[in-house]
Amino acid sequence: MVKERKPLILHRLQSTARLTRTALATRLLAHGFYAGQDAVMLQLAHEDGLSPSVLAKRLGVRPPTITKTISRLQTQGFVKKEGSATDQRQAHIFLTDTGNEAIKAIEKSIRKTEKDAMKGFDKKERKALIKMLQRLEINLSAAELLRQTSPDDDHDDEDGDDE
Repeated sequence: MVKERKPLILHRLQSTARLTRTALATRLLAHGFYAGQDAVMLQLAHEDGLSPSVLAKRLGVRPPTITKTISRLQTQGFVKKEGSATDQRQAHIFLTDTGNEAIKAIEKSIRKTEKDAMKGFDKKERKALIKMLQRLEINLSAAELLRQTSPDDDHDDEDGDDE
């Protein structure tokens, strides 16, 4: 008889993230957006006129990925590319009027997806979940920073149980 494995936290996080992204992608597709385009649009809504390299860095993607996404958004009429006034080798990406209008649809899709995901959670549970997710982000960011500063030191000293 095979013992059933307990679900691991990382597996649950990955599964939840994947399901959330799929639900959001389905909503966004109805507005003409493909995977990843919403993140670029929201970043530009926050700070318009960023260069492709800055967008790539902020979104944690490779430059070829951002270039392809920008090209598609440009073809769809959501963004425009302009040369820099100080360095013609550098381009800056701006939302068009159509792009600015589309931000509302993206934000509404996000709100609806979050509402669906949080059904049955009371206010206290929501706050607790946000707090725990923030802690996970901090922990993983610190671990990533540590890996970047000492790549040869790849061993586990802790089991992660602080109880």
